[in-house]
Amino acid sequence: MMEPCPTLQRIMLVEDEEDIRAVAELALEAVGGFTLKSCASGQAALDNLDAFAPQLLLLDVMMPGMDGPSTLRAIRQNPQFAGIPAIFITAKVQPEEIQGYLAQGAAAVIPKPFDPMQLPGKVEAIWQELKHSP
Repeated sequence: MMEPCPTLQRIMLVEDEEDIRAVAELALEAVGGFTLKSCASGQAALDNLDAFAPQLLLLDVMMPGMDGPSTLRAIRQNPQFAGIPAIFITAKVQPEEIQGYLAQGAAAVIPKPFDPMQLPGKVEAIWQELKHSP
């Protein structure tokens, strides 16, 4: 018998572009009903990690300073978040690029530009798939 899937509630969004961050916030909070902590940089994500305790990360790949993969590595050094699932958001979605993101620890990749009305459903579908995979 399959265990019930924990409900996804807390998502940390790390995106340096203000316009994209605003659209994603609106989509995930107003449309998706998620509780969101939005961060403009990898360092801001690290600074808010313990207080927010996200269940899932949405990480922009290309950010100045600490990029998405570097942010994910730094977050996973915290034992409490060593296994936290991460979805990379990026415009660079050639098959070899996606394979590279998955090899760096991403659970999935959502291409930019994304449809804000579909973003919550995509995130929820990825969450369900992750929680039901062995």
